[in-house]
Amino acid sequence: MLDFAQGFAVYFIIWWLTLFAVLPIGMRSQAEADDVTLGTVESAPANFRFFKVMAMTTLASGAIYGGWLIASTFFGISLDNLPRIGPDFG
Repeated sequence: MLDFAQGFAVYFIIWWLTLFAVLPIGMRSQAEADDVTLGTVESAPANFRFFKVMAMTTLASGAIYGGWLIASTFFGISLDNLPRIGPDFG
């Protein structure tokens, strides 16, 4: 069983990776909105949806973390069960 620090570290890594997957969802650029602010690039977001992105990231990462926690706690699946891709020097 994981202690709190290990569980939080795993959740934080999952949350951070999920953030970069969620960021482009529903994003409209300033060029698409026909409202380019002087001094910015056209591909900059027209309006950043901070709370919506944070909520979607937290919900998605919570579901991923829950799946990982169930798989590791009840089924004993861990990173050691993944196939090794690199060469074996031992």
